[in-house]
Amino acid sequence: MSEQDRLTVGDAAPEFALPDSTGATVSLSDYRGQSVVVYFYPAAGTPGCTKQACDFRDNLAELNDAGFDVLGISPDKPAKLAKFVADEGLTFPLLSDEDRSVMKEWGAFGEKQNYGRTVMGVIRSTFIVGPDGRIAKAAYNVRATGHVAKLRKDLGV
Repeated sequence: MSEQDRLTVGDAAPEFALPDSTGATVSLSDYRGQSVVVYFYPAAGTPGCTKQACDFRDNLAELNDAGFDVLGISPDKPAKLAKFVADEGLTFPLLSDEDRSVMKEWGAFGEKQNYGRTVMGVIRSTFIVGPDGRIAKAAYNVRATGHVAKLRKDLGV
């Protein structure tokens, strides 16, 4: 994916309506008027994605207190997400983007480096969507470990 296809600060956040781990539909518009962290990750239950999700879980109260909700999005089926939520005690919505259409709109799917090879896949990315529905922060190719701590620092949480 080229740099120009990526979202930047001030862009309107692309709308989505995706099933969560229970099969219920969650839309970005459900959060209009609130700030929301939207993060994209490759696969539920893998070591890096588990670390990142657990970091969000462990910091959720502070993020919520500062006015930020959290949504995680992966290409996993809702049943796999439900197992991930149960296994890790996750307390925020995980959404299923099986056809990767939302990831593509957000610039979170495309060419990436994996162990020195160029492959197509999910680009671990995090966005802050402001109450107005616009991108307040966009971070691509984030690291799973330490990312939530850096995000909290950047947000002053």
